[in-house]
Amino acid sequence: MTAPATPPTMSAAEFPQWELRQTLKHEFVRGQVFALTGPGPAQVTVTLNLALALRQHLRGSICRMLVSDKMLRVEASDAFLYPDVMVTCSATDAAERLLMREPLLLVEVLPAVGAARHAGERFALCRDLPSLREYLLLDPAARRWELQRRGDDGAWTCHGFEPAQPLQLACVGLRLAGAALWANVPR
Repeated sequence: MTAPATPPTMSAAEFPQWELRQTLKHEFVRGQVFALTGPGPAQVTVTLNLALALRQHLRGSICRMLVSDKMLRVEASDAFLYPDVMVTCSATDAAERLLMREPLLLVEVLPAVGAARHAGERFALCRDLPSLREYLLLDPAARRWELQRRGDDGAWTCHGFEPAQPLQLACVGLRLAGAALWANVPR
């Protein structure tokens, strides 16, 4: 997220319709509107690598993979966000045109600047979503990832991985080699 955009504050009820009229994407957190900056080449490449693997893996299932084109509504945090990648298996979400509410998996690809702050803020906003099982942070610069996984008891556990280790997304049953995730990612 960046500095608040114009208008700096509005209600959650006003935001979705306002956002539809904008030429740039914005996110909404507790009344504040933030203009999104475009992703860099590494972010785009990693996002596409994972999205293609997920799309192929989910083909024929009830689950859908969405890439930063649908807003996620997080009522508990009073937020509207655009995750880099989102997987939902919800019939409610499938019937929605604009707002997703029941993701199973959220993925954020960290920007080169402000990555640590960005990572903590985003997870804090989303972790109370009842449907969410895994939250993945990808760091193209370090070629590392961190996976937050919710256990059966509702507690979140953090799993860190090194570049050569395969990525295992239990909530969708996908195992992806590190080489496939980082393929063609500029340094």
